[in-house]
Amino acid sequence: MGPEGVCAAYGGMVMPTYSPEDAARVLPSFDLYGQVVSVERYGCGHINDTFLVVTRKPGAVKEHRYILQRLSPVAFHEPEKVMENIAGVTAFLKDRIRERGGDPDRETLIIIPARDGRDYILDQEHGGCWRMYLFIENSFTCQQAESEEVFRESARAFGALQRDLTAYPAESLHETIPDFHNTPRRVQALEAAVRQDAAGRAAGVQAEIAFALARKARTTALVEAQRKGELPLRVTHNDTKLNNVLLDRTTGKAMCVVDLDTVMPGLCAYDFGDAIRFGANTAAEDEAELDRVHFSLPMFRAYCEGYLEKTGGLLTAAEVRSLPLGAWMMTYEVGIRFLTDYLDGDCYFHIDYPEHNLVRARNQFALLADMERQEQAMRHMHVLNAAYESGEHAGCFGWCMFDYPTHKDFGSGDRVCYHGVMDAFRNPKTAAYAYASQGEGQTVLEVASPMDI
Repeated sequence: MGPEGVCAAYGGMVMPTYSPEDAARVLPSFDLYGQVVSVERYGCGHINDTFLVVTRKPGAVKEHRYILQRLSPVAFHEPEKVMENIAGVTAFLKDRIRERGGDPDRETLIIIPARDGRDYILDQEHGGCWRMYLFIENSFTCQQAESEEVFRESARAFGALQRDLTAYPAESLHETIPDFHNTPRRVQALEAAVRQDAAGRAAGVQAEIAFALARKARTTALVEAQRKGELPLRVTHNDTKLNNVLLDRTTGKAMCVVDLDTVMPGLCAYDFGDAIRFGANTAAEDEAELDRVHFSLPMFRAYCEGYLEKTGGLLTAAEVRSLPLGAWMMTYEVGIRFLTDYLDGDCYFHIDYPEHNLVRARNQFALLADMERQEQAMRHMHVLNAAYESGEHAGCFGWCMFDYPTHKDFGSGDRVCYHGVMDAFRNPKTAAYAYASQGEGQTVLEVASPMDI
């Protein structure tokens, strides 16, 4: 049973959303500074229930703020292991931050312990787990990249986290969600949801199901590369959305990576890819007007620059080559997760209306289709970025110039190699314009979409 295939365990019902009044009932279990002034829902998370708690000492003016969260028992079956991971990782990061002269109270999460000394409390009445963090003041998050520089800053934050956790003992981490980024398993979960059709919705989404299953063969690529030892396991964040980076409100610089619930061993391609599929989308993740959904190559390039700036010399050549595939894989995976949850009856992700998960799935599939149209240019630009970042190359170019005839056992199986930046008739592809844009003295503006939306 995949992570989304859990409705039966909760009576086939959508997990309830918790209110500020529910949250207020658990506050006496935490050692807070002052008396509670207010409790309000906070943020736009899909999984956990999050609240902003404000306290103040009697007669004082200064307020103290905290983030209170209830971990979803649907997503996290063993919350104590989630918290053990977070406690270990944040303690490790504090030491690294101090070593470089940073401020650990602002650059990593600070857990507020419960009165019994634990890092969390268990909800005996409803199940699940509550935990609290110190609110990081003068910070903000973005639900969508407002500029290339904002997205580049988020890349620096996730790249720096990857670098800082290189020495962390990965074997000590619990796998908080087994097979979280095992895309073939996600496909199996989708196929099971189609067969079971628990919510009676499969007939209405046959086009989306066909789109997803037509791409099934490619989903094994990263899993197989890791199994063969071609890609190393690292300590990864596994939920690298733009809105999981706190930016300093004064400087605009990346300050702190949050939402460490899924920190566990994984591939850097997944972290890179999840960030791209969220931040290089020209529309919000739940935008229903699909003509607004496009893959932004400038945003892709900005993220490459920031990420490689912080991970330069750390990643292997195979890892660097895997990053564009990670963008494809994570866009596909998240799309089928939304579709699976819609078919299962919306048990996993928070929704605001009945078709919300379907809208999200269609959004990701539209992004994936546009990404596929631009994928070759994306790969070439990534190689250029990697070469320039190294500081050891005067320049580089990718093989080869033109598509050419080949034998039946190579490439696509139709006796044509499509690796060229121009087709066999010397018509330029998007990658050719990507190279042209690197020259001086001319402006390159070319339509990347076939305009068939």
